[in-house]
Amino acid sequence: MEFPSPSDHLNTIFTALAFAILALALALYRHSKTSTTPPPPPPMACGAWPVIGHLGLFTSRSSLPHVALGSQADEHGPIFSLRLGVHQAVVINSWELAKEVHTTHDVFVSARPNLTASKLLSYDMVMFGFAPNGPYWREMRKFLTLELQSPRWIELWRHVRASEMTLLVRQVMDESRKLEKRNDVDSGSSFVKIELKRLFRDMTLNMNLRMVVGERLEARRCRKALKEFSRYLGMFVVRDAVPFLGWMDVGGHEKAMKRVAGDLDDFLDRWLEEHRRKRASGGGEERDHQDFMDAMLSVLDGANFAAGHDPDVVNKSACLNVIAAGSETTTVTLTWAISLLLNNTHVLKKAYEELDKWVGKQRPVNESDIPNLTYLQAIVKETLRLYPPSPLSGPRVFTEDRTVHGYRVRKGTQLITNIWKIQRDSRAWADPLEFRPERFLGRNEQVDFKAHQSFEFLPFGSGRRICSGMAFGMEMVNLLLAGFLQAFEIRRSGDELVDMTGRPGLTTVKASRLEILVSPRLSH
Repeated sequence: MEFPSPSDHLNTIFTALAFAILALALALYRHSKTSTTPPPPPPMACGAWPVIGHLGLFTSRSSLPHVALGSQADEHGPIFSLRLGVHQAVVINSWELAKEVHTTHDVFVSARPNLTASKLLSYDMVMFGFAPNGPYWREMRKFLTLELQSPRWIELWRHVRASEMTLLVRQVMDESRKLEKRNDVDSGSSFVKIELKRLFRDMTLNMNLRMVVGERLEARRCRKALKEFSRYLGMFVVRDAVPFLGWMDVGGHEKAMKRVAGDLDDFLDRWLEEHRRKRASGGGEERDHQDFMDAMLSVLDGANFAAGHDPDVVNKSACLNVIAAGSETTTVTLTWAISLLLNNTHVLKKAYEELDKWVGKQRPVNESDIPNLTYLQAIVKETLRLYPPSPLSGPRVFTEDRTVHGYRVRKGTQLITNIWKIQRDSRAWADPLEFRPERFLGRNEQVDFKAHQSFEFLPFGSGRRICSGMAFGMEMVNLLLAGFLQAFEIRRSGDELVDMTGRPGLTTVKASRLEILVSPRLSH
């Protein structure tokens, strides 16, 4: 019997290895041809410039970013890449892609990019909405979700929402009487002109302040700082695109952000010290009478999930997050809802008929009436579909290489979801540009805001970074819109339709004032 020589053994091994390497290379080549191609970039016409890339899309005053990105999707497909200075980003514009990303890949896209505004305005990203993934963020998400979306919390502050709505109605009626005395009224009628956007902003801000820190807003400096906070928080600066040019602070935006952050921190420090004194003196021991800052003091007392962060900073950042987010999104939604109703008077008429049927004019509407006001709820949902408060979801970052829709997306790439484009998709919505609340009646009445069943409608985002206060926010918007419409008959201030132009930012605010004519429907 002959045995193979050692050299024959080596030849056999090398031959097997060669075939294995060849097979692996062939598989990798095929895979690279089918599923690892990077998303295509939009053309130069999209606004790419040397060094800064497509950053101009997010800073242009002539076009809103979500509209410009939606136009690119029409021409080049639902997914494409952008270059934001030294960073890469991928934009998704369809519900199918949103479903894939926020189910299959969501755990890998729950991080936030390290943007200048986030660092300077959110306590170096301690604020929950901008905090990086980890035990701290997960514990804060759990607490805020349970606190802000619990039926107990919503019920606890019902009297605050009702009283602020009553104060707004009285303020408008008082202003109406003053204008009537000056004969500053619509000729031949009882209608008077008011600017509604400011009234909504003050009302929602006071409502949130009372629930979070237990007091109404008095200082004009605080009101201005909160307004600037919302504006700057959605702003890209040169440092975000080209870090080595950050020292220039083009436009002085970073300096302004630091000033706003300092002003707000002064107010939060004062509120926090007042709450501590109250606790030390034995006040506010009953849990049902605690505001949000009290609740944070209780949960942070002895807690270990804030390890590495100053508990005071955690408290202040969480309170600022709830105040700013709750006030801004509610104001924006109410403003767009009234604007749409004024431009669609047949819908406004149906809203009045429903209010008169289920509530009448002998008492003010309250939150127990809302389940019966299905058409009004549909108006709010349709407003959120056409004008989501944040038309581009807050940016996220891929923490691993992933394959999305057959394209390779590298670790570190930013993800931008074009909610505005998804919610106007003609494949999902008939006549998507029309304001038609009826689409949310019948089988769509119980639409899932959490997008667990449908990704065609996600005004509050989706996945792990979905808005923690969406249930509470919907309660506020439904009640405030119902209360205002019950109290006043409204009309446009002229023959022209209300201007629906938005202003870019973290939330898309109506660019122009909302001056309307109102006449009381209820007795003073």
